[in-house]
Amino acid sequence: MSANHSLVQTLSYFKDKRLLTIFLFGIASGFPWVMIGSAMTGWLKDDGLSRSSIGLFGLIFVAYSINFLWSPLADRVKLLFITKWLGLRRSWIFVTQCIIVVMAFQMSLLDASHQLNLMAAFGLVIAISGATQDIAIDAYRIDSLADNDNNIMAAGSAMATAGWWTGYAGLGSIPFLLVSQPSWQWSEVYLILSGIMAALVITVLVVAEPKSTRESKLHLIEQKYLTVLPHFGHRSLSILLIIPMIFISIVYANIGYPNWPDSLIDPQYRFATITLVVVTLLILFSQQLSQLNRRIHQHNGQKIQQKNSHVDRLVAWLLTTLVAPIQEFFQRNGTRLAFSILMFIFLFKIGEAYLGRMSIVFYREVGFSNEDIAYYSKMINWATTIVFSLIGSVFTIRYGILKGLFIGGIAMSASNLLFSLMAIVGPNKLLFACTVFIDGFTSAWGSVAFVALLSVLCNKTFTASQYALMASLGTFGRVMLGSYSGIIVDWLDGNWALFFVLTSVMVIPSLLFLYSIRKPLNALIEQQNTN
Repeated sequence: MSANHSLVQTLSYFKDKRLLTIFLFGIASGFPWVMIGSAMTGWLKDDGLSRSSIGLFGLIFVAYSINFLWSPLADRVKLLFITKWLGLRRSWIFVTQCIIVVMAFQMSLLDASHQLNLMAAFGLVIAISGATQDIAIDAYRIDSLADNDNNIMAAGSAMATAGWWTGYAGLGSIPFLLVSQPSWQWSEVYLILSGIMAALVITVLVVAEPKSTRESKLHLIEQKYLTVLPHFGHRSLSILLIIPMIFISIVYANIGYPNWPDSLIDPQYRFATITLVVVTLLILFSQQLSQLNRRIHQHNGQKIQQKNSHVDRLVAWLLTTLVAPIQEFFQRNGTRLAFSILMFIFLFKIGEAYLGRMSIVFYREVGFSNEDIAYYSKMINWATTIVFSLIGSVFTIRYGILKGLFIGGIAMSASNLLFSLMAIVGPNKLLFACTVFIDGFTSAWGSVAFVALLSVLCNKTFTASQYALMASLGTFGRVMLGSYSGIIVDWLDGNWALFFVLTSVMVIPSLLFLYSIRKPLNALIEQQNTN
């Protein structure tokens, strides 16, 4: 991905009609974040909840950070007659979107002051459905563009990013415009949001399902497991048991360690204890998997024996669905580079997460109205992101993903300092507009390169699984650590200027890490581009 394209050649990638579908799906992907993000934050703030409570309420976004746990199902599980009607990718998108519509409607019937538990429950269902929708939409995008080179992936990333911000910021301005009118209540706003999401469902009903040879390739992988499982004995059952134990441990930690036995283990050691449990399980799992792989090599080419038990077939299906995607990623990239890539993904947008989670609270405390937030934060950010997503993708196509990441990361770090200036100056609308414009530009530029990187690193057989694994790591850093943003502001005694300086510094470690792996990562990208 070097600078071998003229500007005309670069722009020609955007003539592809599939990019319009990707843009529309991007809108649907970003819109649930309005329901459980900015709109919910505004609702809770107007109802008098504290900064810390609002920040912790954002833990429902954890669904976006752990969706890799069920993402392999989107590559294999068929949703009965709906999959026969729409195809695998579209059926998952359709079902999750319908659930979001229903949950948003249910939230419109709530009184936030007295039904916070129900509000959190419905918000959690929206988050899980939205996170699952993202799995299917990202897989749809990569599958649709899989036959082209990585340059069309960059164009697709731009359209996905522009679409996401259209759903999040463009449509996200609607609730604030409505609630700024005396006759509108937040509950009524959620009825409108439900209707908008219902309209977005139309896209999945009219587009085509992407073609794929995934099913036949997954069948071959499953057949390899079946050739050796009869010789593997009771150890196949241990693999079957270890997988859900690992998943349960991760989910348990992400939801706040409910019913932790304080009398047995001090709460301050919760994270260390769960980490030790997960590491132990992973070691046991890797040992069993290594033995299984050796058996596969020993029995390579042999035909499947007819005496496969139901347990063997279940284990083979689970290994193909849950384990093979991760195994392939590490084998293809090498263990060291694979871990390095995942570490960069985790670190890249942590600072942006801290800023984003507290931005609405910050705007309100500085002195801006809901109408100001709608016009300046949402509308300007929306328009800026669309324009600079396209510009960023043109740069990425001509000069490469890594340069796009470096420039985007540096710009994101610098733009956060403008929020510190806002905290010092106060409710200056011109400064507000400039800050939102520059923040939108830097975020869009970095996001396009980031999404393009994740897209080209996926094996097309495991699109949903591998993309979700990488993307959820980035979301994990944003959600789990970003949820404590309100606590940090309180700890700083409401010193917003210092808070935004800290968010600026948070970007630097990821850029240093990216620089350290730039050569092998660039070689990997170039290799993917020639395949």
